Amino acid sequence: MQLYYYSGIAIFYYSTLQLHISLLYLCRASGCVLTLDHCLTTTAQNILNDLNRNKVEQQFQDIREQQKATWNKFSSGWKKWDDLTMNFLKPVGDEIIRQLHLKDTDIVLDVAAGTGEPGFTIAAQLKGGKVVFSDLSDEMLAIAREKSERNGIRNVDFIPGDVCALPFEDNTFDAVSCRFGFMFFPDMLLAAKEMMRVLKPGGHIATSVWGAPEKNFWITAIMGAINRNMNLPAPPPGAPGIFRCAKDGFIADLFAQAGLKNISEKEITGMLDCQTTDAYWNYMTDIAAPVVAALSQADDNTKDKIRNEVHQLLNDRYTNGSISISSSATITSGQK
Repeated sequence: MQLYYYSGIAIFYYSTLQLHISLLYLCRASGCVLTLDHCLTTTAQNILNDLNRNKVEQQFQDIREQQKATWNKFSSGWKKWDDLTMNFLKPVGDEIIRQLHLKDTDIVLDVAAGTGEPGFTIAAQLKGGKVVFSDLSDEMLAIAREKSERNGIRNVDFIPGDVCALPFEDNTFDAVSCRFGFMFFPDMLLAAKEMMRVLKPGGHIATSVWGAPEKNFWITAIMGAINRNMNLPAPPPGAPGIFRCAKDGFIADLFAQAGLKNISEKEITGMLDCQTTDAYWNYMTDIAAPVVAALSQADDNTKDKIRNEVHQLLNDRYTNGSISISSSATITSGQK
């Protein structure tokens, strides 16, 4: 493959382009109104568009692979702290379930299912239906499968998959749930469209994302201390992250673009009841990937300084000695 320049535009020249140029000469000879310069420019632009599209697709694939590796790596931490995490996130899961308007025989897809909630709570409410758990991480789904076997939950299936290419036929599910997944999806609009594709007409989708940073001290307490003590590069605009979807109406706009109707939003608050500062620190450094990633770049003195700062911050705020930290999430639902 050779690189040429024509009218200031790079042209990648290979056999298919050579054929196209030959056709353009024929077109011009027969009186085509398009100039050769215009045709070559258009061809070059199309090639560049294809290259850009391939680059974006590769970037999305790289993000997916990185996230899969990350969630697999941290699955043991989620298993260790499962009870605390599920209690913390229960109010959000309960509201998602309310927004799904479930019937006893519904077939429900739980996207980004993680270790099993709200999927298991949904399964318990279905008398003749079932829940399909889907997640990018095999290890997270393995924990969910263990829980289902331990608790004798039989109306569930576990299918690993990428939300941007769900392995299901159109109009398969009566409802779709997704708790705290959207802010990590590489292509959020494609994810919403895929959920809508597999949803039956009249079915509901309900999802949750974290609200504004100032309402989520459970994460900003430790990340704030890290940022104050480390010179970390700012993530690219729109990069996957906890507060990527925090702007009011963000998911509602996304749902509207995907074609959903009857869209609604509701704020749900919760409490992370760690009880002690040590428990909070251990919890966050076991399950929070951005925390662990940042601290891995710090020397021992910096880590100790950050830890002491977090402990002091929590003790100053919770003077009774019981560390129960507030959170805020937005639940957005829509109908096909």
